Amino acid sequence: MAANVLPISVYEDLLPKLVAVLELTQQLEGITTPQAKQKLLHATNDFKNLIAQAKDFAINLPGGELVIEEQDDVINMLEMLKERKRAQLSEFAARNVASQASGLDMKMEVDSMASTPFHRDE
Repeated sequence: MAANVLPISVYEDLLPKLVAVLELTQQLEGITTPQAKQKLLHATNDFKNLIAQAKDFAINLPGGELVIEEQDDVINMLEMLKERKRAQLSEFAARNVASQASGLDMKMEVDSMASTPFHRDE
């Protein structure tokens, strides 16, 4: 699995695991029998392990080391950079670029051999 891929199935499985724990605690016979206690323990451990796995994935997301204020600062800086680049592009597009030979009637001679690959006659 790639480092930047978030396993959605882990998060999708959280609710069914929680429901399983809650259903076991709400049964009419409760958790008085050893079998019921064992089922509840197993379901609770499954849920707890899945929570730990989901938390681990969330903690290790790229950029997760930044607090929200730092993330907002980075976003603002990137938005400012984007606006500056757009302004530069607009300015560049608005420039009237003229070459030195724009007013002259230039004649070009095209050498057909210049664009032909070199072939050795043997």
